[in-house]
Amino acid sequence: MIDYVVQQTLNALSFGAEYALIALGLAIVFSIMGLVNFAHGEVIAIGGYSMMVMAAIAFKNPIIIIVGAIFAAVIMAIFLERIAFRPVRYADATTGLLTAFGVSLILQNLFLLLVSPRPIAVTSMYFLDWPIKLGTIRISSLQIFETLATLLAILLLVLFLKRSFLGIAMRAASLDFEMVRLMGIRANRVIATAFAISGLLAGIAAIFIIARRGAVDPTLGFNPVLKAFVACVVGGFGSLPGAVLGGFLLGALEVGMLVILPQSYGGMKDAFVFAVIAIILVWRPEGILSPQKEKGDKI
Repeated sequence: MIDYVVQQTLNALSFGAEYALIALGLAIVFSIMGLVNFAHGEVIAIGGYSMMVMAAIAFKNPIIIIVGAIFAAVIMAIFLERIAFRPVRYADATTGLLTAFGVSLILQNLFLLLVSPRPIAVTSMYFLDWPIKLGTIRISSLQIFETLATLLAILLLVLFLKRSFLGIAMRAASLDFEMVRLMGIRANRVIATAFAISGLLAGIAAIFIIARRGAVDPTLGFNPVLKAFVACVVGGFGSLPGAVLGGFLLGALEVGMLVILPQSYGGMKDAFVFAVIAIILVWRPEGILSPQKEKGDKI
């Protein structure tokens, strides 16, 4: 019984860590631009495809593959900001949302046409997944690595936002962007940094998704981003702690439903999870940790 509880707890932490990483990438862009970047999933896919390419050209060193995947995701995120999102920065929020959907569909179709519509095996990350036996408890190293990597990324992000000049500027921009510009800080620099951080988080998420799945396909990041979006809504869009909380809560709900539901109802897991989320949103319509409005903010 103890073995089972420990295993399911680690499963919940592992899935929650993955959702939290992706949700943070969405939330940090939204907090500054008010943009829900659904193309974030394709940035994750770019990280996966870059691992496939580097493994194919004889880069057997996993460190090179990991760094390359993160670098590719960061470059892709910055590129999308410059090409797709900067021209619609001051447009209506609906325009930004449609642009994000359009970019997502274009990239998915490019993956289908230029690479392959089928999953392609990527075995270079299997070294992260090996069994660990602690007495009678048998766990996967991937679950531990993913949880620790997420917690480390959150810690470093908090330090960056609180201690660095650009981090403080980003926090100020999330409250009043015009004031930040009046202080002489370049808007392009702040927004590009936000996209770079989101790309960094997407690259880390891609590493663990590939390590778990062992293959990359055009829709690699689509479902994870949809669930991370739900996590952001539950936690409170625009709140970085809310994104983390929502991610771990969603992971706990998914694993909890698999444990609680009879096997015959296993296929309805997502329906029960979203039912619980709907109840949470009835209680807190703006999210559990929705950002509080500062005095003088417009309602």
